Amino acid sequence: MDKADRRGALEAQAASFPAAPGVYLFKDPRGRVLYVGKADSLRDRIRSYFGASLDVRHVRLVERADRLDYVVTGSESEAFLLEASLIKQHRPRYNIRLKDDKSYPYVKITLGEDFPRILRTRTLGDRTARYFGPFANAKSVDASLDLLQKLFPYRTCKLTILAGDDGRGRTVPPSALPGGRPCLLYHLKRCMAPCVGNTTKDEYRASIERSLLFLEGRYETLARDARREMTVAAGALEFERAAALRDRIAAIDRTLERQEVHAYRGDDFDVLAAARDEGDAVVRVFRVRDGTVVSRDHFALEGSEGATDADVLSSFLRQHHAAAGMLPPEIVTPVDIADATVLQKMLAGRRGGPVALHVPRRGKKRHLAELAARDAAGALEQERVRWLADRGKTDTALRELQAALGLEGQPRRIECYDVSHVQGTNVVSSMVVFEDGRPAKAQYRRFRARIGDRNDDVANMRETLRRRFARSAAPAAESSWPLPDLLILDGGKAQLSAGLAALAAAGRLQIPIAALAKEREELFLPDRAEPIVLPRTSQGLYLVQRIRDEAHRFAVTYHQQVRARRAVRSLLDEIPGVGPARKRALLRRFGSVRGMRDAELDDLAAVTGVGPALARRIKEALEP
Repeated sequence: MDKADRRGALEAQAASFPAAPGVYLFKDPRGRVLYVGKADSLRDRIRSYFGASLDVRHVRLVERADRLDYVVTGSESEAFLLEASLIKQHRPRYNIRLKDDKSYPYVKITLGEDFPRILRTRTLGDRTARYFGPFANAKSVDASLDLLQKLFPYRTCKLTILAGDDGRGRTVPPSALPGGRPCLLYHLKRCMAPCVGNTTKDEYRASIERSLLFLEGRYETLARDARREMTVAAGALEFERAAALRDRIAAIDRTLERQEVHAYRGDDFDVLAAARDEGDAVVRVFRVRDGTVVSRDHFALEGSEGATDADVLSSFLRQHHAAAGMLPPEIVTPVDIADATVLQKMLAGRRGGPVALHVPRRGKKRHLAELAARDAAGALEQERVRWLADRGKTDTALRELQAALGLEGQPRRIECYDVSHVQGTNVVSSMVVFEDGRPAKAQYRRFRARIGDRNDDVANMRETLRRRFARSAAPAAESSWPLPDLLILDGGKAQLSAGLAALAAAGRLQIPIAALAKEREELFLPDRAEPIVLPRTSQGLYLVQRIRDEAHRFAVTYHQQVRARRAVRSLLDEIPGVGPARKRALLRRFGSVRGMRDAELDDLAAVTGVGPALARRIKEALEP
C-alpha cells in the first residue's frame, strides 16, 4: 500500500471515531504503537492530523502509521491518566516520555500495619500505605531514609508484628523471631524493637507521625516540637532523654541548613521548568514545603523533537505527577501549559483537593521559576554528557564519523588540539585524547610555545604537532604517546594546512586529519574543496563538539595558570634583592602580588629576610 492509499485508509478510520473523550493510538504495520494521545472529542482531534498545518513530527507520524485505535473514557481527566499509563507501557516513538525504562523509586509507609515500616519501593498498589515520590535518584532516597531512621527509629523487617491487649508488639508466630531477641538495629538505636514488646503501638505510631512530617519537609515543626520536649525532659531531670532530643534538633537544623530557604509564608508548591535540545529534554523540579526548598530533582525525557517547553511540561505532568504519592496545592511553571484546565482537574482528583497551575509574572516565585529553568539547562548538558558515555550512543557516533570522514575503521583514539593566548602572549597548546568516545584524561598533554610569543595560531599549531609526533618517534614514549586514529584541529583551512605540514615532516601522512571550524561547525578535510557538515542531530557531530570543547577548556585553563605565574615573576623578579627564597616567603605570607601591594610597610618588613629597606623597594615597585 502506497502513502496515498495508507493516508486514505487512516482518514476513513478517523471518520468512524466517536465524538467522545478518550485515548487514541497510532500504530505501524507491525502493530507497534507510534503515538498515544488524549482528546475530549476523539473524532475532532484525529481529523486535525490530516489538515495542512501539521508540524514535522506529526507529518512523519502520519506517514509511518498504518492504523488507528481508540479507547473511550468517562471524562478527559480519565483520558489523561490512561494516556500516561499507555505511554509508560508502550514507550511510543513520537511521544515525549520519561527517558529511563525503569520505574522511579518511592518511599512507602505501610500504615495498614500495627507497627508500620518505611522502605524504598518501585511499585504502587497498596491502598493502606502512603507513598512519597516518585524521585529520580535512588541513592538520595536511601540517604534520606538513613538519616530518618537515626532521628526516628523504625523497623524495616518483614516480620508480622501485632499489638496485644496492652498495646505492646508481639511477633506472629513467635518462632519467626530468631533466638527470640531483637536484631542489631535495636542495639544501634535505629529500631524501637516492637518485635519483643519494647514499645507500645501508640508510642511507635507517634514516631512514625514524626517521620511523615520529615518526609513532607516540615522541619521547622519537628524542631519546634523537639525543643519543647527537651525543655520538659530537662525540667523532669531526664537528662539522657534531653541529650537525645538535643542531638535530634541539631540533625534537623543541619538538614534545614542544606536547603535553600525562601520567605514564602509557609507555602507548599512545586516549581517545574524544562530545557530542550535536539530531541532530548530535562525537567527540573523544586519541591517547596513550609516555605523552604526541601529538594531539587531533575527527570530526563526523550522524543521532544519539534516540541515546546509547554509541551514538555504538560507531558511531564501527565506522566510524573499523575503517579505522584503526594501533590501540593500549587504547581509553578515559567510558561503557560496547554490543557491547563483539564490538567488541574486531573491533578485535583489525585490530590483530593484543588491544584492550581500558576505562571508567576514577578516576585519571588518568578525568580524561583527562572532559577529552575537555568538549573534545567545545566542538568540537560550533564545528562547529554552522560548519555554520550553510553556505549550505544558512543558506537553510533564513531560509526557516523567513520562514514562521514571516509575512514577505514572506527576512530578508537581521537586526539584534538587547540591553541590559547592573549594577543600572542603566554602561548600554550592543549592535546586531549578520547578513547572509544570517552575522555582519557591521563593522556591529556599541555605544551608551552618554544617559538616565542607570536600571534600566529597556524605557526603555533604546526610547532605543537611537530613536538607531539617527535615524542611518538622516541622508543621510550611508544606506550604513552600512541598514534591516533584521527586528529582534530580547532580551526579552519589554515590550521589544517599546518597540521598536514607537521604530519608530512614526521612521515605520518597516513593519519586521518580534520579541522573543525567554530562558526558553522564545518569539518575541513585534505584534498576536499567543500567542508563536511554533519546533521545537527548527529551523534558524530556532538562527539566532535564535545572533544573540541574539552580541548578548548584544557588550553584556556593552562593559559590562565601560565599567565598568573608570569605576572608574579615579571614583577618580583625585577626587584633587586628579591631572590627565589624571599619570593617564596612573600608569596606564602601574602598569597599574591595584590596582597603584597595592599600590605602595610611594616608587615612586608616583618617577612623573614626582607627588612625595612627592601620592603620600601617592593612597595615602590608594586605601586600601580
